[in-house]
Amino acid sequence: MPKLNANITMMFQEVDFLERFEKAAKAGFKGVEYLFPYAYPKEQLAELLTQHNLVQVLHNLPAGDWNAGDRGVAVDPNRKGEFQEGVGSAIEYAKALKCPQLNCLVAMTPPNLSDDQIQGTLVENLRFAAEALGKESIKLLVEPLNSQDMKGFYLVHTQDALDVFDKVGHPNLFLQYDIYHMQIMEGNLIKAIQTHLSRIAHLQLADVPGRHEPGTGEINYPNVFRAIDATDYAGWIGCEYIPAGKTEDGLDWTKPYL
Repeated sequence: MPKLNANITMMFQEVDFLERFEKAAKAGFKGVEYLFPYAYPKEQLAELLTQHNLVQVLHNLPAGDWNAGDRGVAVDPNRKGEFQEGVGSAIEYAKALKCPQLNCLVAMTPPNLSDDQIQGTLVENLRFAAEALGKESIKLLVEPLNSQDMKGFYLVHTQDALDVFDKVGHPNLFLQYDIYHMQIMEGNLIKAIQTHLSRIAHLQLADVPGRHEPGTGEINYPNVFRAIDATDYAGWIGCEYIPAGKTEDGLDWTKPYL
């Protein structure tokens, strides 16, 4: 049976962010993830997790100025210091929240740099982060995104990420496989998950098109879940979708699984 967690950046937007922990717990979720914790004191977030008996499954490394269009800084040689400081901040939060894994959004492709410069910077930064997180027993994840929603993002295919992993050459580096993004980019979801299972530490879901809840689009999620159950995947599946209406009204699909 899939182990689902709620992404409360995207779900339960009917209420303030800090109220979404309670909403997720009441809906039956045992774990939560979200993009970034850094706007809130880590002690406050830890208390909410304890209060609602929730596991912190995942959050991202700092990704630069989100409102200005940043989607990470890991490929920019002029922002190595910022990246390394962000790793330190992420570790502090992850330890306080007992979060076992952190995702790195690598960034939009910067203009006026060669691919050798970009790849070299990314490899160096990921090696730094993998080592730093590994010392704290925290997994480092990297996620490819689709090039339709995120035009110009540097990693857009599974193999793109795995090729970078091979260059980094560190054991503490894993794939965050987002079913929504990879359905758009590659399809053949079940075979891809089976093929790359040993390198996948976290799965995320949404349906295509629309990025809404399962059952609203083209992906046969019952089949995908059965295929995942047939493997030895023991991780969580993050529900990183935009509810088509009120969040609670679209949760019937979770009833067999929560």
